[in-house]
Amino acid sequence: MINKKHNKTPFFTKLKEYGKSKVAPFDVPGHKLGKIENDLIKYIGKRTYLLDSNSPIGLDHLNKPTGVIRDAENLMADACKADKSYFLTNGTTTGILAMIMSVCKANDKIILPRNVHKSVINGLILSGAVPVFIKPNIDQELGIANDISFESVKKAIEENPDAVAVFVINPTYFGVVSDLKKITDYAHENDIIVMADEAHGAQFYFSQKMPLSAMEAGADISATSMHKTAGSFTQSSVILTLGKRINHQRLRATLNMLQSTSPSSLLMASIDVARKTMFFKGEERIAKLLEMADETREKMKDIPGIKVIDKEYIQKKGCFGFDETKIIIKVSELGLSGFEVYQLMKEKYNIQLELAESHIVLAILTIGTSKKDLDRLYNGFKQLSDDYNDVRDKFPKVVFEYMFPETYSRPRDAYHAPKLIVSLDDAVNEVAGESVMIYPPGIPIVIPGEVITQDVIDDIKFYSNKSKALQSDLEDAMITIVDKENWTKFSEED
Repeated sequence: MINKKHNKTPFFTKLKEYGKSKVAPFDVPGHKLGKIENDLIKYIGKRTYLLDSNSPIGLDHLNKPTGVIRDAENLMADACKADKSYFLTNGTTTGILAMIMSVCKANDKIILPRNVHKSVINGLILSGAVPVFIKPNIDQELGIANDISFESVKKAIEENPDAVAVFVINPTYFGVVSDLKKITDYAHENDIIVMADEAHGAQFYFSQKMPLSAMEAGADISATSMHKTAGSFTQSSVILTLGKRINHQRLRATLNMLQSTSPSSLLMASIDVARKTMFFKGEERIAKLLEMADETREKMKDIPGIKVIDKEYIQKKGCFGFDETKIIIKVSELGLSGFEVYQLMKEKYNIQLELAESHIVLAILTIGTSKKDLDRLYNGFKQLSDDYNDVRDKFPKVVFEYMFPETYSRPRDAYHAPKLIVSLDDAVNEVAGESVMIYPPGIPIVIPGEVITQDVIDDIKFYSNKSKALQSDLEDAMITIVDKENWTKFSEED
């Protein structure tokens, strides 16, 4: 039976009322409900500005909600089978930082896969936690890191019984999921908190055809990007919690440290209405989406020179499960890199893909994806194959050695250590003072406190040449290292 209370959008409804109230605004924001004419207001209209308010009377406060924000958060928790939810207006990045900082104190151990997002590394720096990295399952054919096995988590817990948390990606950027239920049950048997990065898993909460969500698996806390796959505005996310292991006072205090005191009402309203839409329409529309995705995959399998990855392929590689709203396409047999295809698809066919790796590209589907869009995707790759298959030399067979650099210090120590800036070629065997990553997806090649090997340098150079998405603090061919000669490490209490 459908719960009719989810027809309500408490925050959005109150926000509309305020915008229509003809109030005399002597508070911020300075546009005074759209009374300053500019190019944006001419394009989108005044109505959007009427919804851009900053906690006036009746609209509640995100730092300590007691009214319509609290009501909207309660509906979100109910929709996701969680005990409590927290709205975020600075993305899942803030959620991940808050999760780690509220659970882990300085020198606490946290077990996590090495293919985590950069925000996790920043959480380690801010909290002072010590990472215990698990090597994820590696797909040598595609050149990507996937899930973590239950056995690897069990081994890490047995070797680190003093760990306070296990961190799991649900799903990875490429849609691969771990056996989160089994991992969670074992972690709880050992009195360890389970956190989940669900930046790409908001849709899990609204369809039985999706893999298990973190809350269904019994995890203690997750950070979920409603904007990525559930239809809210970019930068709007939620934290979800379940059970009694989370200290909500500490979590709230941490969020209030990290979030703006002027949160966007537009972002919060978009979460409110996205939850309603997904609650009532998610099951049916995700089922239809999966049918269209399967049809598209089957058609694309006949295109020469490309390989479309499906659930059967993922499971044969030993992975636990797969989110079929992701379409992974191996393109290197066309003689093109994923980076080249990413550019060509936009330039020639006006198709914007999510990301590229050396041998693959990724398309993300949501209930906003139409059959027309998928037909264009098929036709774009069909034309690409016609243009390039049997013309260019084949791209070299993938050689993928997953970077698992040696840890010299915890990330926080290296972050605060004295630094030197050197060329990449002079950085061999030095200790990294910064994170270097590919964005998207934001997975670091090396993080502060890890030893820079020649393999790491070769990897950085490869991505520098192939992709514009390599991110570091410096210009190309330079890197920040720790000045070990002038380094006094923090004490264990810091």
